[in-house]
Parts: sequence; C-alpha cells; structure tokens
Amino acid sequence: MNNEQRMHPPYRVPPRRRKPSAQYDQFEATELYCPKCRQAMPVRKRLLLVLPEGDKYEYLCAACLTTVGDKIEKATEGIGLVRP
Repeated sequence: MNNEQRMHPPYRVPPRRRKPSAQYDQFEATELYCPKCRQAMPVRKRLLLVLPEGDKYEYLCAACLTTVGDKIEKATEGIGLVRP
C-alpha cells in the first residue's frame, strides 16, 4: 500500500432510506410574496375549513390582510362523526 491509500480508506455510500423523514412532513410558511405590498411579507395562518381529508388553512399578509396562499394539513387521526 502506498501512503495515499492508507490516508484515504475506501468509502462506502450508505443505502438511501425509502421513506422521507418525519421532520420534513409539514412545512410552515413564515413569509410569502404579497401582490398588494409587492414584497415578501410575514404571514398569519388562519383556519378556513375542517375537511374530512384535513384542515384547510389560509395564509394572510400580516400588513394588509390579503390572502397570499392556502394549505391543507392532512389529518393524522381518523375523525369520526358523533351522532346523538
């Protein structure tokens, strides 16, 4: 073995995971582009609808309250209907 081989052992590439990591399951927007303010602005998240597939949220510009986006967060648990 020469000196170069001793300094750099063979490198093995770890196998890739098939499932995405849970830490990247949901993203939260902190700033979005507002067409009225013409720049990226902080946003407020407001619950708009509760749907069977998840909750729908609306993102509002913090300065002018213009709707700048929306998002559906998937329900983690099944929601059942309660009948009297």
